[in-house]
Amino acid sequence: MESLKKRILEEGVVVSDQVLKLDGLLNHQVDPQLTMDMGKEFARMFREDGVTRVVTVESSGIAIAFATAFELGVPLVFARRKKTLLADPDALCERVPSFTKGIVTDILLSRQYISENDRILFIDDIIANGDAARGLVRIIQRSGAELVGVGIVVEKSFQAGAKAIREQGIRLESLVKITSLDGGSIAFED
Repeated sequence: MESLKKRILEEGVVVSDQVLKLDGLLNHQVDPQLTMDMGKEFARMFREDGVTRVVTVESSGIAIAFATAFELGVPLVFARRKKTLLADPDALCERVPSFTKGIVTDILLSRQYISENDRILFIDDIIANGDAARGLVRIIQRSGAELVGVGIVVEKSFQAGAKAIREQGIRLESLVKITSLDGGSIAFED
């Protein structure tokens, strides 16, 4: 998506050779038109896969996952990062480290909203080391649902996350792939 690449170059902030801050696009502010365009692109990629639900992890993936679910005409389910008093006591749970937050968190998905009859499309904003993604993949697999694929807005291909998912035989599609943040410059894969 050339429009997404352009916006990343204009608004992305390279924090280090490992970290790209995209608060103006994905993580703090959301551009509704760009988000809907990304959802349309993911829907185009996965439309023939019989998706019955789109799943994401709160919170930065919700807007893009919503746009994708809307385009596919299916429900959106998001895994929570915090257990509440009202949480399903039988929720599927995985403990995962967060690369950007520098902490370990639990991700929880209620069994009420995912079943062995579902065909799941997992959508997320960024994949770096892929710990949260691998955790949600394990939750989906334990639910008995079929994971038809993973859609990622920004893949940092110089980190291991996307490769680890693909090595499990899972289809992973990215809207843009960043090959390097060295020297404060954003380099995209062609």
